Amino acid sequence: CGAAGPVPAVMEAREPLRELRGALRAVLGRIREGEPGQGRDPFELPRFWDALGQAFKVTSQEATKLSLAFSRSPLTSAEDCQKLGEDVQNAILAVCTVYCWLPKGQGTTLRKMVRDATTEVVEGMIQLIETILSSPLESLSQEQLISTAGVWEACEQVSSLPRDNQAAVASTLAACLGVVKDAVKEMEQALVEGQDPYSDILEDEELGFRGNRDTYWSEADRRLLSSCMGLMKASKACLKKILGVVKAYGKADTAEQITQLDDLADIAHQISPSVDELALSMYPPVNQLVVRLNAAKLASVLKKVLEITKASHVCPLPEEGWVQFLTGAVDHNMNKIKNLTQGQL
Repeated sequence: CGAAGPVPAVMEAREPLRELRGALRAVLGRIREGEPGQGRDPFELPRFWDALGQAFKVTSQEATKLSLAFSRSPLTSAEDCQKLGEDVQNAILAVCTVYCWLPKGQGTTLRKMVRDATTEVVEGMIQLIETILSSPLESLSQEQLISTAGVWEACEQVSSLPRDNQAAVASTLAACLGVVKDAVKEMEQALVEGQDPYSDILEDEELGFRGNRDTYWSEADRRLLSSCMGLMKASKACLKKILGVVKAYGKADTAEQITQLDDLADIAHQISPSVDELALSMYPPVNQLVVRLNAAKLASVLKKVLEITKASHVCPLPEEGWVQFLTGAVDHNMNKIKNLTQGQL
């Protein structure tokens, strides 16, 4: 390397990195496309987590070696670069292989979380390689330090992944609940702040004076919004109660239980976007027909999630009372919204 002069040495050292980047992009594409491989038979969940944890740990170590090799003098030889590249590629392939062991039968919610974590590790490694390629050799740039730490962080998250589909679905429901809580709080604050929800925005030529009809709620709007808030609060209550019963009664021991949990997660994912759509349509100028349509969509999603909950193993007989109560609350608020908007049809 040294005899060929510095420029050829740099090109020689970096060529294996470019090849490695191409190989990892191909791996990433296969993961994103869907199901990259077959599950291991017989499958044992504890062995899977041990193997995945080890694969992530090795990948983290390889990222450190790669970063150090390109941050010090003398310049790494082409042969050593080739070996480093092979080690990184093998570590990433091991991570992906272990991910492929996880069969769909363990739960699509769990599998998606593991796939996302695997994707993040591969993306982090590609980012590190790109940073090294664009940085001066024999120096450790701030960007390279950040990229290396990014791979470490992506690899460390394996320890916080849910260990079965029950935990994965509980995690999903908790995330949905957090989003809905924020939306309810924001709308409550807007309603309490008075006639003008835009009072924190300075007056300008585009908005006109704040007395403009487009920037405040009429009394008719407020009556309608009261029932919409009832529907949004019912959404929060639904998610809170369902999260509680999934934690208390949810199991992932049989295919039926796992599928029921996945169905709950799938429908719960529709709640927060529906709440957001309703909330956005509640800001002035209010189009009451649009509000009614968004409310009807949210009510439909809530009734569906309550039906799925009631029919599943997470809802034993003593828990059916709150399901009926919340179904009634959804119907009550939706009927009020229909009555208040009857003239819009």
